[in-house]
Amino acid sequence: MARQVKRAFRYRFYPTDEQAAELARTFGCVRLVYNRALEERTRAWYGERRRVSYVETSAMLTTWKKTEELAFLAEVSSVPLQQALRHLQTAFTGFFAKRAKYPRFKSRKKSRHSAEYTRSAFRWHDGELALAKMSEPLSIVWSRPLPQGAVPSTVTVSRDAAGRWFVSILCTDTVARLEPVEQAVGVDAGITSLVTLSTGEKVTNPRHERRDRERLTRAQKVLSRKAKGSKNRDKARRKVARIHARIADRRRDFLHKLSTRLVHDNQVVVIEDLNVRNMVANHSLARVISDAAWRELRSMLEYKADWYGRELVVIDRWFPSTKTCSQCGTITQTMPLEVRDWECGGCRTRHDRDVNAAKNILAAGLAVSACGADVRPKRRKPGGRLVTKQETQPVMVGLPRL
Repeated sequence: MARQVKRAFRYRFYPTDEQAAELARTFGCVRLVYNRALEERTRAWYGERRRVSYVETSAMLTTWKKTEELAFLAEVSSVPLQQALRHLQTAFTGFFAKRAKYPRFKSRKKSRHSAEYTRSAFRWHDGELALAKMSEPLSIVWSRPLPQGAVPSTVTVSRDAAGRWFVSILCTDTVARLEPVEQAVGVDAGITSLVTLSTGEKVTNPRHERRDRERLTRAQKVLSRKAKGSKNRDKARRKVARIHARIADRRRDFLHKLSTRLVHDNQVVVIEDLNVRNMVANHSLARVISDAAWRELRSMLEYKADWYGRELVVIDRWFPSTKTCSQCGTITQTMPLEVRDWECGGCRTRHDRDVNAAKNILAAGLAVSACGADVRPKRRKPGGRLVTKQETQPVMVGLPRL
């Protein structure tokens, strides 16, 4: 059985000088429109406690184009500007639903340079893609073919910090469901071993950042000595960005291969709900935890399991998978991080710390999958009252000051 999914295919392309200049202008206009609209919506929210809709910001954009100060907005395609307003509307929707923080302003140096074109703003013919306001098609390196008969619905053009240009083509693709298998696996995330499986297999952490750390350090030192605003500083910045891009590309490639293997080989994949944001507060481990990219691995497992008809089970982060004996269920009170092997005080079974945790994660995940069991341990607040899984702490969302 197959299913239709929306899938983005990203390719590198090499623009002409004219195309690069047009796209750079578009990126700047997109950022300006987003920030102006955010400023207006913030003023209305603070001053009047009034929510400004997308339709109102779209009318503002029309007015801005008629002013002498912002008349240049009419020189670029209007579609990326409208899409920026839609993205801002999505950000506010998430904020008011308490799913996200208040939208932030886009920075010229730190924010992603991108522009999104819908069907009315590009031309797709015989495998050639031409954007609005451009006479020539983009010179795309087709590293892999698009699905047969695919018609792009959205095209996103971006430029990364290393100066590389990418085009992301969104289209409908047919994904065949995998044949059901009987295998299930528990996955314990770690540092020395990136993941440990309940089968006993340990996948070594490649530590991509550490492999290039010396080159990165030298490049960052050279950058720090360059005068701000100089061309030499810009060259040094690009060199640092290229090293970061190399690290990120290798990491992403490795995680794609690992997640694909886990999904293809197992019907059920069980992982823990790790709070990476709090974990990186440990300054001794922040660098290696960030390099491991556990959250990115989870995201890949989520959408690939959905595509191929597999089941991904996420158990509660407070489940004591490390301290519980996978043979008899005895829970050890303390388990310091340096302890890698330990003996159960109940059944005297010798455990590898990570393999034992992966086995417990698998058992808990299968229980959740089968009957919806609660695997979160009961904890007590000061005073002795039990804390249940349904209790949540209030979310405090701060608003920026104007």
